[in-house]
Amino acid sequence: MMTILRSRLPSRRCARTFPSVALILFGLSVLPAAAATTNAIRWWVSSADRKQQLAEQAPLEWRAGAGSPASRIAINPAITFQTMLGLGSSLEPTTCSNLWAMSAADRADTVERVVSSTAGIGMNLMRVCIGTPDFTGDPWYSYSDLPRGETDPELKHFSIEKDRAYILPVLKLARAKNPELLFFASPWSPPGWMKSNGTMIGGELLPRWYPAYADYFIKFIRAYEAEGIPIYAVTVQNEPGVDRAKEKNPKWHYPSCHWTGEQERDFIREHLGPALRRAGLKTKIWCYDHNYNAKTSGDDPGLDYPRTILRDPRAAAFVDGVAFHGYEGKPSAMTTFHAEFPNVPLHFTEGSVFGIGGAVDLIERLRNWVASYNAWVLMLDDHGKPNNGPFAASRATVALNTKTQKAEYLLDYHLYGQFMKFVTRGAVRVDSGESTRNFAHVAFRNREGQIVLVVANAESGEKLFELSCAGRTVSARLEGKSLRPFSGRNRQHFSVASGSLTRIPQLEWGDNRPRDGSAGFPACCIAGFQTCARLNLLSRHEWRTLCRLRSRRYSRLGNLRY
Repeated sequence: MMTILRSRLPSRRCARTFPSVALILFGLSVLPAAAATTNAIRWWVSSADRKQQLAEQAPLEWRAGAGSPASRIAINPAITFQTMLGLGSSLEPTTCSNLWAMSAADRADTVERVVSSTAGIGMNLMRVCIGTPDFTGDPWYSYSDLPRGETDPELKHFSIEKDRAYILPVLKLARAKNPELLFFASPWSPPGWMKSNGTMIGGELLPRWYPAYADYFIKFIRAYEAEGIPIYAVTVQNEPGVDRAKEKNPKWHYPSCHWTGEQERDFIREHLGPALRRAGLKTKIWCYDHNYNAKTSGDDPGLDYPRTILRDPRAAAFVDGVAFHGYEGKPSAMTTFHAEFPNVPLHFTEGSVFGIGGAVDLIERLRNWVASYNAWVLMLDDHGKPNNGPFAASRATVALNTKTQKAEYLLDYHLYGQFMKFVTRGAVRVDSGESTRNFAHVAFRNREGQIVLVVANAESGEKLFELSCAGRTVSARLEGKSLRPFSGRNRQHFSVASGSLTRIPQLEWGDNRPRDGSAGFPACCIAGFQTCARLNLLSRHEWRTLCRLRSRRYSRLGNLRY
């Protein structure tokens, strides 16, 4: 199976064709001396102009030989890496609320198109929230909210009742559509009465309440299991380096709880791990659940946090995996971590990717030992809502049209499908040789023996390459961009493809220096970047490239029409 993608590169020339995605599927078992009827390679294409969406193409044919080394992706199934647990997104309150706003029939169809491997793109691992996260339209809540000053050590007031409104019904529907769907759960904050500041906004969990908080997890897991939603794993805390109580601007106040590596180690070792064991629950513990930056950076603790936990044998005995986010650091840090703890699975639990560049990012994460990947927030409405948190978002994988109350499947839905529909649970990553940001690839062998190869071409021109495996070769062509140079000294008309054609009609170059102290970028350029970032058209690097194409000259955008 192969996925072929094309993407943009910053250039003095401008793209005029649409990127596309192709997926090639072949069975390893049919490679040696296969009959002609089993020699074909199946492949599918999704294009950014939406004319092809996981559309199957005419089959390719193997030929004997190893191919040319200069342009060859050589798959070696004998060299193996991590085993995949699953790929998916999140069913947090925002997504569940949007699904619940639809008619029952439309909701069922949308959920099926997300989690079914036959009728949809096959997401098989979903993140859910223990209480409320930042992406919700409801007031913040835990499962044990009390008036300030009151406590409940025995958790007599514990209740998941608020989840019954629309979260649990959506989770049940998803599980009905895919009985193999797994859920893992993360809290954004313990109940306020357990914390140093008495609220769900920031602060720390008081050590005196460690036993009660471990029981809180047990009650949650049992309550969800009673509803038919088994919890495969839990993380102790979403982004434990964050303490939103420190923020003076209330805009940034949302449920959070600060932990150190030592605190989480002690909680797992002395309380949560033993509590799960006593309860006879099979739910696993994934520690950390924050960014993969190698060193501490601001609120991001870095790799020393999970090291602290895993270097304690008693705590490590209860830990099944380490969870990472990708908002800080580089994916290669996970390979560094894997080298230290080779028997501990790594999971990427939060961070969406968008567009063809996002496919390259996903490939890079998969090549750095993650056994699972989860995007964050599956579905927003067309206003980026509901969202009570501070992080504005305008795009997810699926959008709710608030006029029709129907789902719209965005480009990234099909992009994810190129991975998720074909890389199945239990697939093992296999060697496919060196990968680069311009020509990225990752390969897997499914349990049934099928080979999956995902290739991303981010080069500006057409890419010809050969795929070889087990003594056979097939040639593939990744069409490049149709380019043209600047058509004048100071002005260039160009178009950018991102799902639908978007034009920036005038890009003018002036000699005026910025007046807003923006480190070399005028306010109009920054505004242009922010607009294009919102539309997912150009990356920050691409904007800098455009703004610096002429020495000491900066861009002055006219109107943006989209």
